[in-house]
This record gives sequence, C-alpha cells and structure tokens, in this order.
Amino acid sequence: MKIIDIIKGEKPSLSFEVFPPKTSDKFESVMEAAGAIADLSPSYMSVTYGAGGTTAAYTADICENLLKAGVTPLAHLTCVNSTKENIREKLTLLKEKGIENILALRGDIPAGETAEHYEYKYASELCREIVDFGGFCIGGACYPETHPESHDSKSDIESLKKKVDAGCEFLTTQMFFDNNILYNFMYRMLRGGVDVPVVAGIMPVTNAAQIKRIIGISNNALPQRFIRIVDRYGSNPEAMKQAGIAFATEQIIDLYANGVNAVHVYSMNKPDIAAAIKANVSEIIK
Repeated sequence: MKIIDIIKGEKPSLSFEVFPPKTSDKFESVMEAAGAIADLSPSYMSVTYGAGGTTAAYTADICENLLKAGVTPLAHLTCVNSTKENIREKLTLLKEKGIENILALRGDIPAGETAEHYEYKYASELCREIVDFGGFCIGGACYPETHPESHDSKSDIESLKKKVDAGCEFLTTQMFFDNNILYNFMYRMLRGGVDVPVVAGIMPVTNAAQIKRIIGISNNALPQRFIRIVDRYGSNPEAMKQAGIAFATEQIIDLYANGVNAVHVYSMNKPDIAAAIKANVSEIIK
C-alpha cells in the first residue's frame, strides 16, 4: 500500500521506526524487535539506512519481512556519496522485494567534506531519480526548527518546495518537543507554497542519556516543562521511562486534536515503548 493513501485517510495514523543492525550478528535481535512492533499493527513502519549505505541490504531485508508480516514498510534511502548506477541498483532491489515506499534523503555529509563533487547534492535530485525510475511513493524529511544547513527559515521552505516539485509526496519531521513549533512551521510551509501531508515525528525520551545526545546533535528547543521532567526523573530510569512516554503521548494527543492526523514515533527498536504509546492512544486512533 502507498503511504500517501494511508496518511490521507480519515483515520489517524500511527507509525513506528526501526533501524537495522551495523553487524550481521545483531540482525536476528533487530528482526525480533521489528516483528514485535509489527504485531502492534501500526499504520506502517519505516526502516532507516546506515551512513553511506552501510546497512542497505539489511534495510531491504527488514522491509521485505515487514511486508510478509502484513505491515506496510517505508524504506529510507540516502544518496550522499552514491552514484546514479548505485542508486538504480538499490531501487531495483527494493522493487524486486515488493517495496512501494521510499523516504528519500540526502544523508549526512562526512566531516571535512562538501557535497560539491557528489553526483547527488540534494534530496530533491534523488526524488527526481526515483520518479524517473517509477513505481514508488516518495516521502522526504523536513525540519520544523529549520535544517541546520539552511541560511534561514525562508530558504529552508524554498528547499522543501524544490523537493516537493521534484516528486516528494509527503514530509516527515525531525523530532520536536514543542507542538507550537510544528504548527508555526506548517503555516510557513503553506505560505511558501508547500502543500503536502506532514507526518509529525515524535521521540519518546525515556532516559537521560538520550537527551544529552539530542542536545549534542540538534538544535531542538526544549520546553521548560520537559526540562523539569528530565531534571526530576533523569536519575531514576523507570520513572524517566514512564514520564517520557507520558510526555510523548501528550504531544501525540494534542497533534491529533489539532488536525495533524499522521504521527511517526522514533521508537528506537523498543517494542515496549511502541506498545505503551499505542495503548495510550488506542481509542483515539480507532
């Protein structure tokens, strides 16, 4: 099934993300976790793609297994450091496995390098390549708090429009912790001529180490009430897990109530967290 049809439906969608292992000895445990999340009957599941395509085969295999389990998969695909021939090979592999949905990403540029000499410099170029190949529903990423490489919010929206004009049918956000940031971003999108469905990406922060990593790699604004939760419960793992799930649930309910009908949870390969979120909104997404 095409994801665009899922997220444009009347019923609220709730999806989860899994990431492949870096080494083969971890593959079975990741597949077990993915299977447990699939048993929750999510609207769909996305499968990430390692830096430089390092987990490309695992991504395709996990997607294929999800499809066999009756869950629609969304395969991430990055183009940085890839040739057109290499991308075509990966698209052929995904098509052979019956995968219909791709999240088209540029990917992170290695430290000390620029995209200047790459065949693909932007995700919009990958979108066009996938459109030319044919047969896929294409999603892309967006940043409610502005892409870190954008000069300002205006140029960020202009880049999104190029991506949509190139064939991107929906956008999934980077994690955020203040829903008002997303609502303002969606308004700026519409004002800038970007009118595609937005899937809100939510990260349940269930341990203090997570928030340190988040602060280290992103510019996320953290609401005071969220900071207070981490300060109060960060040293108590079980309490922090419960509080983090509750905070994420509150975000999700508010999003649904305000007309954002598609939510994607960055569940970090943890079936228990996915199950708790699903249980907390079970009547809302019926």
